[in-house]
Amino acid sequence: MKLSDLNFGKVEKDGEFDWLGLTAEDYEEKKVLTFLNDEKYYKEIENNKSITCIVTTEEVAQKIEKNKFQILDSIRNLKEEFDAPITLSIGVGMGTDFLPELGELAKSSLDLALGRGGDQVAMKDIDGTIKFYGGKTNPQEKRTRIKARVVSNALADIVSDSDKIIVMGHKRPDFDAIGGCIGIYTFAKLVGKECYIILNESDQDETIQKIMFEINDTDELLSNVFVDSDEAWELMTPQTTLIVVDTSDASRVIDAAILSKANKKVVIDHHRRGEDIITNPLLTYIEPYASSSSELIAELIEYQTKIEKITPLAATIMLGGIVVDTQNFSIRTGSRTFDAAAYLRSNGADPTKVKTILKEPIENFMNRVEIINNAIQKTSEIVIAKAPDDKRYTNVMLAQSADLLLTLKGIECSFALGYLDEDKVGISARSLGNMNVQLVMEELGGGGHLANAATQIEGVDLDEALVRLNDAIDRVLLQED
Repeated sequence: MKLSDLNFGKVEKDGEFDWLGLTAEDYEEKKVLTFLNDEKYYKEIENNKSITCIVTTEEVAQKIEKNKFQILDSIRNLKEEFDAPITLSIGVGMGTDFLPELGELAKSSLDLALGRGGDQVAMKDIDGTIKFYGGKTNPQEKRTRIKARVVSNALADIVSDSDKIIVMGHKRPDFDAIGGCIGIYTFAKLVGKECYIILNESDQDETIQKIMFEINDTDELLSNVFVDSDEAWELMTPQTTLIVVDTSDASRVIDAAILSKANKKVVIDHHRRGEDIITNPLLTYIEPYASSSSELIAELIEYQTKIEKITPLAATIMLGGIVVDTQNFSIRTGSRTFDAAAYLRSNGADPTKVKTILKEPIENFMNRVEIINNAIQKTSEIVIAKAPDDKRYTNVMLAQSADLLLTLKGIECSFALGYLDEDKVGISARSLGNMNVQLVMEELGGGGHLANAATQIEGVDLDEALVRLNDAIDRVLLQED
């Protein structure tokens, strides 16, 4: 008899059996079906070759699957023995018996695991389903100057072969997204190609509006390269290259229609790869151990040895992107981050102007206080702040509140959630690096970095979002406790 013949529900892997029995018994020359209600008995099943079929709960099945990759922890713990950081990444393909197809799935999974920073397992099914396990280590600074120069030259070739360049960031762009776009505009100008930046009026928050005011007031040439989605659609031809910065997620770009129309695409990002990655790009430069897209692009510009220099205003905005994403060089900051900042400073970047742009009205400060006032400790190390129901907040406001909560003594991980619109809840997550908040946010449809992540949930009220957040924390951060 086959397991699929029984009406037990979902069958992960079918098998035949001719006997019913317990896990601990030895059944000579029998094919046994048994029931597993606790993962602690799984070792007995592994050691019993007679057992061919297992009926269990979804919860136990998930725990078993995760426990199979304890080798990640074992390899990571070798750090002390060898006095060097050692991690393991695994790519798994499944869902087909065709070996070449399995090989491609496994290779794709491994690339995905490495692109997310390593120290994890990526499992890809033939139907496109992807599961991730591990990812407990902050990405190490391992890109080389040689790789940066190679990417810079490859990008220059792509730009040269295009009739024009169109660049865009993610929805609700932040300082770094705009800084990265302006960096690409500068790069294209050095190569001798016209470039346009997509920025719709609806995408501009208070900080972006101040940046645009500075651009319009200071640099007429730069101000003329900003276009809306409709203008970009008309400008695009089959020979136009679309460059996406500060995201590799197809669902997060400013305009998905423009992305679909583009024949030639380039992706430059510093976030860990997600499931909905932009497909078939000419060039992908995703470095999750970089502080920001502005850092990556500043380095690419540096290798274009032209007489022209990056303008002081462009350098200032790119420096602002680094400052914001590193929280004033306090997180995700490697030696290359300071090198990029030094390069921008040598080209006229003004830290004082960055500080001026980032100044905010007192109302914003009071709003953060209001959010933090509702904070509750979930555990001694985890704190959650739920904003008042009757107000609307920006992503930046929630992120700043989560950052502030992280400064409290004993807190390793913080979350802030509140209404963005009438039917949309935003959640920002932060950690000091010992807890992976990216995995929590991915459970809720978002993403980001190990220590810095966020998500948006539509069609739920704040209370429901809080329930989902608590459940995700329990599954991801507290399931090992």
